[in-house]
Amino acid sequence: MSHLLPLSRVVKLVGQPRHALQEMIRSGTLATFDGMVELDELLRAFPEVKWDDDAEFRRVAEIKDKAFARRVRDLVLPDKEVLAARLNELGADYAAAKSLLQHYGNVMVWLDEKIDEIEEDKSAETRHALHTLRAFLLRNLAEMPPDAVLAQAAIAQERILKVMSAHVTIQPSGHEFFVEGNDTLLDAALRNGVSLSYGCSNGNCGDCRARLVSGEVKKVRAHDYVLKQADKDAGAILLCAYAPVNDVVIEANVAGAHDIQMQRLGAKVKSVEMFNSQMAALHVLTPRSQRLRYLGGQSIEVSIDGVRGRYAIASCPCEDRNIELQIPHRPGDAFAEAVFTTLKAGDAVALEGPFGEFVLDEDSPRPAIFLAFGVGFAPIKSLIQHAMSLELVESMDLHWLADAAGHYQDNLCRTWADALDNFNYVPHAATDELEAVLKGIVVDYPDLHRFDVYAAGTAAQLELARAHFVRQGLPEVRWFAGATDIY
Repeated sequence: MSHLLPLSRVVKLVGQPRHALQEMIRSGTLATFDGMVELDELLRAFPEVKWDDDAEFRRVAEIKDKAFARRVRDLVLPDKEVLAARLNELGADYAAAKSLLQHYGNVMVWLDEKIDEIEEDKSAETRHALHTLRAFLLRNLAEMPPDAVLAQAAIAQERILKVMSAHVTIQPSGHEFFVEGNDTLLDAALRNGVSLSYGCSNGNCGDCRARLVSGEVKKVRAHDYVLKQADKDAGAILLCAYAPVNDVVIEANVAGAHDIQMQRLGAKVKSVEMFNSQMAALHVLTPRSQRLRYLGGQSIEVSIDGVRGRYAIASCPCEDRNIELQIPHRPGDAFAEAVFTTLKAGDAVALEGPFGEFVLDEDSPRPAIFLAFGVGFAPIKSLIQHAMSLELVESMDLHWLADAAGHYQDNLCRTWADALDNFNYVPHAATDELEAVLKGIVVDYPDLHRFDVYAAGTAAQLELARAHFVRQGLPEVRWFAGATDIY
């Protein structure tokens, strides 16, 4: 009986990025069956993999810490009822496997006895053939297959992953993610950058109601919103209150830019990070009961004591309650002046948003070019981190054309390039010869028809860049732009 694994779990087992496995599938070097990978095929394609039980956890922690700049989370066990249910399921799998092995053993005993019966009444030639068959069976049953140890280790590692986490598929969007530790379905979705619909996130409003298509879930948090029995019978659950016991398929809406309602909420300043005299990052923390819903690339208005400004969000929606705004020190910007002079940790600020439609095309698997003009790096950073968390993009090239503020997060970009094998970073020095720089960039992409391009800068910079890229072969519909001088 074949042991089949979903592609997302294979990614975790072998420590390879999803895009690399998809390329192997396209080239025919890794066979799949209805989207699943057979264990024998996995061992054939990755004979050198070391099945180290905690290697995946170390890798995930490292990538999240280095590449996504998320908070480092201690690995915690799932809710006790969820853990008990997963262990019970594992026990049932073990019992079924042992029962099947006993059945195979009984079949072999019966077969051996049957050979004895047949040998008594048959010719010498038939007896010789039966004797040869018996010797073949006994020899192969006694021998350990060459890949048995690897198969055993791979299955053990996969079982550990199934106890510690569950795989979730969202229909009809096709988004996939894992739920780990004490996370609910909603917690895990948001942590992975999947913008599921929700309101209060604590069980009061019912906005996160979804339908369980397959698999099993457990209620791990209380909720005041009442689900009717008929809804429960149809599979209705609240994503903020349930955790998966095993791999599940959920029917739920994934929000686009038009679907997220305007929000107004208070927040606290965590810190003000000074990159240089012209650029600072404002880090704020929203309340536990009121996260800000937004997509990578959008902007928000922030105010304190009647002074306000609108800025691009530089963080990823996957960063929970943490929001980063990058604030340029511009003449006449009263809020920016406060950031550079008086704003401090603990100060209360008001947030309103999100604004804008400069977001990822989540239906596109194409490679992406990110073009950041000066402070346009802020929304580009948000888009890149969102793409990383979703594992959507085949490959990512970042071109950062500096202005007077310079490449103020150059080390971060280089860290991305070091941590991710499908990320390339090209910094461009500040220059008055913008057209020459753009010509130099587009000439490196003779197959621009294969790409999506995301660009952020002033309206004039964007129009000049768009003309160069389209002239080089980029389809107009694959040019996505966010102007930084209209906030």
